[in-house]
Amino acid sequence: MASDIAAVAAELTMMVAADHRAARNANSEDPAEQLAWRRLTAQHADRLGEIMDAHGWPTAELVGEDAARAAWLIAQHADRQLDVQRRALRLMEQAVADGTASPRDLAFLRDRTLVNEGREQIYGTQIAGVKDGAPIPWPCEEPERMDERRAEVGIPPFAEYIAQFSIA
Repeated sequence: MASDIAAVAAELTMMVAADHRAARNANSEDPAEQLAWRRLTAQHADRLGEIMDAHGWPTAELVGEDAARAAWLIAQHADRQLDVQRRALRLMEQAVADGTASPRDLAFLRDRTLVNEGREQIYGTQIAGVKDGAPIPWPCEEPERMDERRAEVGIPPFAEYIAQFSIA
């Protein structure tokens, strides 16, 4: 079992390295590069689904910090496979309740899933676009409480968060 877990951890880490290399293609002007990105994230989401079938949510205690973070990123990028994203969200919610996953990461995954469902996000972590050089978030539930909710899960205030994306 331990060697199986080590193999899963190594696989998650390799998948996220491939994700990082290919991420620049997500919004490429070349349709072939966009398609390659979509295929890669779909393959990764399929595999994450299999890992969740076998092991539940891959927590840091189970697979190590790097591989757990990789699983989260793979779930984040499973935009075209909402079934996988929703399942990851449910399993991660339980892991956060058990103290074995990050509330901050869960907030990002929750927002991403909500946006993919066409609903308002909660924490303002998902950016819809840029207007006049400033990032604009997807619509957010109770925007006046967004920074309060962000603070509860360890995310900096929205203005501070978007400053890193601002185009001068």
